[in-house]
Amino acid sequence: MHKSIPSTLAPENWPFSLEFLPQPAYMVGGAVRDALLGRTREYLDLDFVIPSKAVKVARAIAHHYKAGFVLLDAERQIARVVFPHATADFAQQEGDSLEVDLHRRDFTVNAIAYNPHTQEIIDPLQGYVDLQQGILRMISPANLEDDPLRLMRGYRQAAQLGFTIEPATRTAICSLASHLSKVAAERVRVEIGYLLENSQGTPWIASAWEDGLLAPFFQNATRESLSKLAAIDSAATLITENWQQLGTQLQAYVRDSIKTTWLGIAKLACLVNPNPELAEIELQQLTYSRAEIRGVTTALKLLPQFQVVDMSLREQYFLFRDADIVFPTAAVLAVALDNLVEAMSNDKPLHTAVTTSLETKARDCPVLTLLINRYLNPDDLVAHPSLLVSGKELIIALDIPASPIIGQLLTEIAVAQAEGKVSTPTEAIAYARQLQEKAEGK
Repeated sequence: MHKSIPSTLAPENWPFSLEFLPQPAYMVGGAVRDALLGRTREYLDLDFVIPSKAVKVARAIAHHYKAGFVLLDAERQIARVVFPHATADFAQQEGDSLEVDLHRRDFTVNAIAYNPHTQEIIDPLQGYVDLQQGILRMISPANLEDDPLRLMRGYRQAAQLGFTIEPATRTAICSLASHLSKVAAERVRVEIGYLLENSQGTPWIASAWEDGLLAPFFQNATRESLSKLAAIDSAATLITENWQQLGTQLQAYVRDSIKTTWLGIAKLACLVNPNPELAEIELQQLTYSRAEIRGVTTALKLLPQFQVVDMSLREQYFLFRDADIVFPTAAVLAVALDNLVEAMSNDKPLHTAVTTSLETKARDCPVLTLLINRYLNPDDLVAHPSLLVSGKELIIALDIPASPIIGQLLTEIAVAQAEGKVSTPTEAIAYARQLQEKAEGK
């Protein structure tokens, strides 16, 4: 039993008063584990086990603090209270005692409880010893089989905590890998999303593939796919060093409501079929959002264009138009694959190949470096064209009806502006008139 109680567990740091919890009541899971590790979070995620009436307790707390209330599982009596900067889950104790409940959990480090009334740590499975040693150890194979998502969570938690998975646990996960296909795709997708977030997850994605966990979900993933993930991590690091703004954009979420980064989208593109149409079907089956699917398929479609030796201003204009907000993803994917090829052909370490390649690109200023510099320059008319005239102005000036032709003319004006052929509204209208007359054979 570990007696040193971290201050982060103290009830005065909770979003509600201890007096609302009956006796006994216990904090369990990740919050206890992270507190014992000295890991702090801006957003509190608390889990409590209560011997009885867990939902009633949660309702009372939500009502008193005017917080959000969600009934997660009526049968198992699990409810969630959502505060502005914290979430608290309340679950009915499984079994006749806390010890029985803790023995039903996934890993020993997650089976440590804290009694806030007595300030006591309860650790029947020696999880604290495993915390100190940085080991994820299963409680039993049966517990993993009971909820097969726990198989994937092992890799995710190992990545987040910087832990290793104890050999017998890894063996058990491998033997149970086929059970993961019973889990809903969206639940597995969330775990994979955590692993795609940063470089710490990359070796664990590789391990999950080697251990047979990814096959039911990413049937086109290969050992080469995993090499691409590592190449993207290296490319992202070097891109950030050379173009900090682009590196920052890679870490941004696709949308506020979609917690996938543009870097994660680039990695996802490595795990699916390289054919954009087939990749779209694959991602739909995994319940990815339309925005995430568009990010992956757009990057895959544009990748060949990033790898050409020469590109006209007109071709560049259309690339930027098609890429739009997906540009950072397509760029890091292009840098990564380019340098992976170089590393393999020259038998170099990947990081050395990336460094050398970026230095060469910066010196010779080929297409990829040129595109990135254009993209990062808000005044560049190729990457960020400004509207010289509107469609309505064209309709009036040319005395033609509204039709798809107007959009085509506006595009040609934007290309002409990028090429330096027009720079004022008057010149734009005159240019459009010439195009229209030519089309009409005048």
